[in-house]
Amino acid sequence: MDVLSIDFGTSSTVGVLAAFGRGPRAIEVDGSVTMSSAVYAEEDGQLVVGQDAERRARLDPSRFEPYPKRRIDDGELLLGDRVVPVVDAFAAVLRRMGEEAERQLSGVPDEVRLSHPAGWGPQRQRTLREAAGKAGFVRVRLVPEPVAAAAHYATLRETGAPSGPIAVYDLGAGTFDCAVVGAGNAVLAEDGLPDLGSLDIDQALLVHIGRSVSHADPAQWQRLLRPQTTSDRRLRRVLLQDVRDAKESLSRHAHTEVPMPDPFGDVLVTRAELEALVRPNLLRSTEMLAATIARAGLSPERLGGVYLVGGPSRMPLLASLVGSTLGVVPTTEDQPETAVAFGLHHVPVDERPAPPSVPTPAVPSQAAAPPASWPPVQQQQPGPAQWRPAPMPPPAGWRPPQKKSRKPVVIGAVALAVLAVAGIVTAIVATRGDGETPRAGSNQSVTAPPSTAACAGSQPALPGENGLTKCIRRLAGPTIQTRATCSDDPELAKALGATRTALCRFPDKTTVAFHEGLTLAQVEPSARKDMTGRVETDTWRTRTGLSGRYVAGVGPKLGLLIYQADGIPVVGTVMDTSPSHTSRRPQDLVQFFEQTVQPGE
Repeated sequence: MDVLSIDFGTSSTVGVLAAFGRGPRAIEVDGSVTMSSAVYAEEDGQLVVGQDAERRARLDPSRFEPYPKRRIDDGELLLGDRVVPVVDAFAAVLRRMGEEAERQLSGVPDEVRLSHPAGWGPQRQRTLREAAGKAGFVRVRLVPEPVAAAAHYATLRETGAPSGPIAVYDLGAGTFDCAVVGAGNAVLAEDGLPDLGSLDIDQALLVHIGRSVSHADPAQWQRLLRPQTTSDRRLRRVLLQDVRDAKESLSRHAHTEVPMPDPFGDVLVTRAELEALVRPNLLRSTEMLAATIARAGLSPERLGGVYLVGGPSRMPLLASLVGSTLGVVPTTEDQPETAVAFGLHHVPVDERPAPPSVPTPAVPSQAAAPPASWPPVQQQQPGPAQWRPAPMPPPAGWRPPQKKSRKPVVIGAVALAVLAVAGIVTAIVATRGDGETPRAGSNQSVTAPPSTAACAGSQPALPGENGLTKCIRRLAGPTIQTRATCSDDPELAKALGATRTALCRFPDKTTVAFHEGLTLAQVEPSARKDMTGRVETDTWRTRTGLSGRYVAGVGPKLGLLIYQADGIPVVGTVMDTSPSHTSRRPQDLVQFFEQTVQPGE
């Protein structure tokens, strides 16, 4: 079977083709095995990619997007006077790699495998799959990047080398991912940082250079940082490329010079200066790798290897930090950029048909009527049984108080016990007084959490509202009480430091809690500690226009999905504490969240 594997990266894309019964070989595009992921929109609307896009950007940088993968959540790109859907930009990059593979095959490949960051949830994966369909690919499989990298390095281990799970440290242009992969390429634990990549290292070096030269002409330096004319954009593009080249040169040499445009003089930078700039963030990533290994129930010495992936892994400081943090010498290759693409060929795939590469709507059409029973019954698909949450039993030894109304107390005690298991209570109490600053090493958005002022003036729930204040109802939706039985729980709210807490129990006994006055940034770091396997985090949007972010994972004690809507200081939690919860996947929690919880509807 002829297989094309594509590692669609933030700054570059790598393709590998296995055909005619031979082993996989890298595809050269524009004379290199790494093709630029950049996109340029012509005046007639045609999209060009790779080196062609880089060259055209010198003429009109406003039509150029160097890193379309970073814009996945934007939906659209403004390139010159053209509005280009992000999925079309992705498709143009994938199509260019597919055209080169078809030229070598004199036909289309039987299967295409695409990598994606481990932290991409269903919505982002749908975007990638839709782009693959627009690129002309029919049979497509998606594989997380750390899994592919681990599969590649597993094939390279020499006879007699230590066996066991593999840890992967993947520092790309836009994001950092790490994972521990066991037998059969099962992901034992994973994590990542959305705000760390080689582009962030470039930016740190640019700021450092600016401190040295900007005093010569502050106005001109600001024009380089925020170009207003085509000439300014051209100068900025050249400067950014020179800064990137200097960073790469410092991986091989102790010092280098960065050529600067007039009126600034050239700047000498040293490896020691660059390492001082990036050390805190790289240390943050190595500590996250150590925590991920521990979360997998392993110690570094029990691993079969620690492997560095991505162009920045060439930095001597990185190998030194990983080695000192773990006590294990990491391994890398001469071309770490190609590890994921080659590894895609070694990831075992099941024999089930791959999903078609066509757009998948995230929500039903506004005009579509809901089925007679809700949630809709899904057709049985091959694979694990669909998740049906079981009732949550009260903790062992618990007895209801004798002098209070039992029903709300019962629900509150169950929810409080589960939240305490997840460590959320401690995390909220610890962060409420320090400005909600995200903890170093936590995988969360760098965007500041919404202020409780967004619901300022929200009155206490009135009798008959069952705890659903106006603020909570914005997240829960106006129909929540037709689908679930809700109640106010002031005791739980007090324990969590929330303004108000409402608990809503669905007919299948699943409980969803809403905590007004809390944010996802407060809850997420500690909640992740109990998510020992794969963690799904993604944005969500409803047909009513509400949007936000969720984090879902499964641990030894519970399955947990936490979510928040943009601008609404209310955190929702969906919990599964049934005995069979460990056999579920985070995707099952996400499916239940989308189909049954229906935020805002």
